[in-house]
Amino acid sequence: MSEQLTLSAEARERAGKGASRALRNQGRVPAVVYGEKQEPLSIHIEEKALVKMLHTGHFMNSVVMIDVGGSQNRTLPKDVQFHPVTDRPMHVDFLRIAEHATVTVAVPIRFVGEENSRGIKRGGVLNAVRHELELVCDAAEMPDEVVIDLAGLEIGDSIHISHVKLPAGTSAAITDRDFTIATIVAPSGVKAEAAEAAAAEAAGGVEADEVPVVGEEEAEGEGEQA
Repeated sequence: MSEQLTLSAEARERAGKGASRALRNQGRVPAVVYGEKQEPLSIHIEEKALVKMLHTGHFMNSVVMIDVGGSQNRTLPKDVQFHPVTDRPMHVDFLRIAEHATVTVAVPIRFVGEENSRGIKRGGVLNAVRHELELVCDAAEMPDEVVIDLAGLEIGDSIHISHVKLPAGTSAAITDRDFTIATIVAPSGVKAEAAEAAAAEAAGGVEADEVPVVGEEEAEGEGEQA
């Protein structure tokens, strides 16, 4: 289960691009807390503290308590905007949630058992279509990760959501299709050789069809002379 995080924040007195730029120059990140039928709360948080939490790898699927002057706000991070060049965090959206609210979170996937995959042992490569899963769960029981075992998989095998054992108390947010999570594919060299072989076989088949059967023309000629 994801741990609960805490961020100290201060209320923003002014809004607008100029005020936000001034905050960033001071090492602060503008943010907003919204939801739970309450007025949005404009705040700013320390950039270093935010970056440290982002580096944990599970910031987006953790409950974050926002402390604004002693007032606690239970939230779930919903969006982080980054600078396109420096990659510094520019703005954060936090959603207020109740202690046991049902929430949808993106949970990272961790693949294990590669050493027990026959396909990978034969040179196959894991092609991860998704690196995280959107799960519906209790806000107080959000998982850190989803573990998927690759043991026994062969080249050409696919892993669909129906094959995955999800953490207790969670369900997939996407329910209208059995979507693919990963596949074991042949290495590029093997695929190229297979494609060349298939092309050669196809070309050989066409040529064979165009070659006349020995004796057919002579037989036709004899028939005309007769």
